[in-house]
This record gives sequence, C-alpha cells and structure tokens, in this order.
Amino acid sequence: MFSNKENVNILTALLVQHGITQAVVCPGSRNSPLVHNLCECKEIKCYPVTDERSAAFFALGVAMSTHSPVVVCVTSGSALLNVAPTVAEAYYQNLPLIVISADRPQQWIGQSDGQTMPQANALAPFVRKSVHLIEPKTKEEHWYCNRLVNEALIECKRFAYAPVHINVPISEPLFDYDVATLPTERHISATSVCNDNAAVADVVAMVRQAQRPLLIIGQEAWADMAEVKAELVRLRQRIVVIQDKLSDVTDTAPQLVDAAIAIAEDTEALRPDLIIYMGGTLVSKQCKQFLRSCTPTHSILIDPRGDIRDTFTNLTAVVQCQSDAFIKALANGLEDFATSKFYHDWQKALNDAATAAQSYVPAYSQMLAVRRFHTLLQQNNDAKALVYGNSSAVRLGNFCSSDYIFVNRGVNGIEGTLSTAVGMAAANKDKRVFCVIGDLSFFYDQNALWNSNLGDNLSILLLNNSGGGIFRQLSGLEKSAHRAAIMGAGASVTAEGVCQTHNIGYFSATNSEELESSLAAFLNIRNTSALLEVFTDSEEDAKAWSTFYKQLEKKQ
Repeated sequence: MFSNKENVNILTALLVQHGITQAVVCPGSRNSPLVHNLCECKEIKCYPVTDERSAAFFALGVAMSTHSPVVVCVTSGSALLNVAPTVAEAYYQNLPLIVISADRPQQWIGQSDGQTMPQANALAPFVRKSVHLIEPKTKEEHWYCNRLVNEALIECKRFAYAPVHINVPISEPLFDYDVATLPTERHISATSVCNDNAAVADVVAMVRQAQRPLLIIGQEAWADMAEVKAELVRLRQRIVVIQDKLSDVTDTAPQLVDAAIAIAEDTEALRPDLIIYMGGTLVSKQCKQFLRSCTPTHSILIDPRGDIRDTFTNLTAVVQCQSDAFIKALANGLEDFATSKFYHDWQKALNDAATAAQSYVPAYSQMLAVRRFHTLLQQNNDAKALVYGNSSAVRLGNFCSSDYIFVNRGVNGIEGTLSTAVGMAAANKDKRVFCVIGDLSFFYDQNALWNSNLGDNLSILLLNNSGGGIFRQLSGLEKSAHRAAIMGAGASVTAEGVCQTHNIGYFSATNSEELESSLAAFLNIRNTSALLEVFTDSEEDAKAWSTFYKQLEKKQ
C-alpha cells in the first residue's frame, strides 16, 4: 500500500515511469511518505543512510557506478542543506542526482514551526532544474504537479547529466498508507542534444590544417571513455592527446605532463597552434598555466551543454557535442593524418619524463606508498575500481596509476570521498573498490562507515601525515607564522579505533619494511573490508616531490 498524499504518488509513479531504479533514503518524519513509497516500489532499490551529507555522496558513488540517475531523499529543514556539497560536485561532473526533499506547507514557513526554512531553490545554482510541487486539489493542479515532475526528470537526463531538486510540501497527517496502486501518470519524453555534425566536421578540418594540434581531455565518465577506447588509442598515434587518469581508460602508464614540460629541451616547441579541450577539471595546475601562456590560432571547447568555459584564457569557439561522439568523428577524420615534428617533440618529452619517473626511487613517503600499491596491484587481475581523494592523493594517483581513477574533482572538495567509495562498493559487489585518501578527508568523512550498506569489498589506503600535506608544496606559505592552522594540521589521530568500531580489518605501516609486508596482506584480503594506514611525515612527503623535480632539472 502507498501513501495517500497525491503529490507524493504522482512523483513516485513518474520516477518509476522514467526508469529510476536506485534511491538513497534518509530518516525523518516529514519525508516518511516519500521514503515509504520508494521502499514500497519493487522497481526501486533503496539504500538507507542516516547522515544526509554522507548519504548524498553515497548516492554519487552509485550514480558513478551505474551511470544512471539516483535519488537521494531527505526530510525538511537543514537536512536539505547537507546535500549541497554533493550537488555542486554532481553539477561539475555532469552526474544525474535527483534530490527529493520533504517540506512543510508554505503557510508554516517562517512561523517558528519545527524544521522549517525556505527550501525552494535552496540548491541553486548547482541544479539544472528546481521545482516546488504543490499539494493538488483540482485537476489543473494535478496537471501542474505532473508537468513539474516530468520537467525535472527530463532535465536530469538530457544533454549531459545534471542534478535536479524536487521539493515536496506535505501536510499532516503523515502516516496514512491506504492507496493500493500508484496512478498511471502522463510521461513526457524529450530528445537529447543533437550533436552539431557540421561544426564537428569544421573542427576536424582545422586539425588537418594545423601544424601543432593538441587535444586535451579533462575528467570524463569511465563509461563514456570506455566506449571510445579504441578511437583514443588511434588518435594517440596521430596527434598529441593529453589526458590524466580521470579520463584515461587505456590501462597504460600515466602521462606525466608536468614532468614533460619541466624536462623538455625547448618548451616553445611544445606550444600548440590549435587547442581542443573537452571534459571537466584538469588536475595539473602546471599544465593549465602552460596552456594559458600559449596563443593558439584556435582554441575550441567541446562541451555537451554548450557552456562557455575559458579555462586556458584563449577560447575562440565552443562546439556543443558529446565527447564520445566528437572523439569518434575526429578519429575517423584523421585515419591518414601524418604525424608532425610537434607530435614527436611531445612524445620525446613524455617518454623522457616517464623514464625519469621509473628510475626515481623515493624515500619512505606517501609517494613510495602509492607507487608500491599500484605496482603490486597490477599483479592482481581481480575486478577493481579506484576512488581517490583530492589534494595530494589525486596527484599521486596521476603520477603512479595505470588505471582510471574516480575522484570528486568537480569542485575538488575534501568531503565525501569515503562516502562515494562506499556507495560505489555497494553498487559493485562484483568488484573490489580501493579508496586512496588522505587523513583530513578520511576523518572528516568517517561517518561513511556508519552505514548498513557497508559490505566486504572496500579497501582503504589511508595516507596519514597528520594534516594537509599538500600545503607544504605551496611556495611562499612557509612565510606565514600560522601555516599549521592554514594546513589544518592538528594532533595525530589513527584510524585503528574507527576500524574496530565498524569491524574493518586494520593494517599499518611506519617504514618501508612494514609498508611492504602490510601491502602484501592488505592486497590479499578477499572476504572483508580492510584499511591500511600509512604513517608518514609531511615534510618528507613534500621532499619526495621536490627531489624528483630537482633531478629533472639536472637532466635538461
């Protein structure tokens, strides 16, 4: 039996008709009719999670894994605001998150009633569509409510994916469940964006005419890049293609672009006359700065939403097109394209950088830990997925990983990485999900482990240097007498107790010998979740990077 709230039933029916199959539900009384209906639907799998912030990032992990829309349902009041970091992340990653919030009736907003605040548009500007349903009393109001829900669900899925917000006021009484079946609602469909074939053909022609074309790809969904893996391999044999591991699914060694620019005999020879940029955020600040210093004849953004993003400050055109469609068109258009001196200059720089990195043996540090982790992981053929935290962790992943890495890079926040990994693990029982994360990110998000959906396929590599170690790599910050406060450094904390609380296997390392033995045991875990905590000194972590780049300078 379903709730007797008409707006709730309209919404539930349309979720089913639009093919929504996953929902993360949070506790509350005002949203209880919504949670009840979602759990009552046999077509929808529900994941109960208590903490709304963690729940939203959990939903993000499910969306990443399934590449399909996921609901996160919260109660009224400040519960809605707790999902805001995730919504911003989903917006910049083009991920399909459907936030459904229960609300008090409009007449009680601002009247000192419990858990009330203005909720309509509370998540703007990070949702593509925000709708505020009514409690319909007439046929026309029912039509309006139906239309709003259809519009929101369409906007979640059209063009590139995007988050949407559906706010649902619900009057008391809340707990009547006497409706036998959901209504058959009007289902509205809409076409996705039409790729501009003529504009794409023009770009392909520009590449053929250019002397120094460069394609740079920011963060892209694994599923989209896997679809064009063969085309990307072909393109890499024709033109310069720059990718970090947030889009690279070729299972090859990472491109060390920063090191290539640093080690190049003549950086002028690496400057393109045509830049084509697609995807989301790039990790490399140095690469962005280098391209911002270039003055190409054409700088073109390929964007599925047609947004104007002048990342390199030299944008000349935006072509609205799905990334995978463009890659296919470009690969087909360059079958007979001859490589240039520019191409070979870049390949030499990248190869020299890779050789330098392979011969570099860092002292005991986070760099050594992540490098050895990936070296040993390559010997394991089990199905896996890698989730990385931001800041130092993702940079180490880009330096060491041959695998694609999932990371909340849309807005680069430290919150939610662990919750995202737990969500991915719950949605991928056939894979072991590895989460590589720093201590600030881990302890900030440790509520992710307070979750009934936590299974036996999550492995966490915790890099603990007692604070935000990446700040030690920021030149000039050492001048501040308050650097420790800026870095977020504090008392040393260990995750051992957290693991005991949540029945997670615990390993640790404080030196190279312990690292080797603990990694071997950690990577041999099969039937339980586990955590390996690697304790390092943040100054030694920074020194590992600086020593590597000093060695590059000597090779010039």
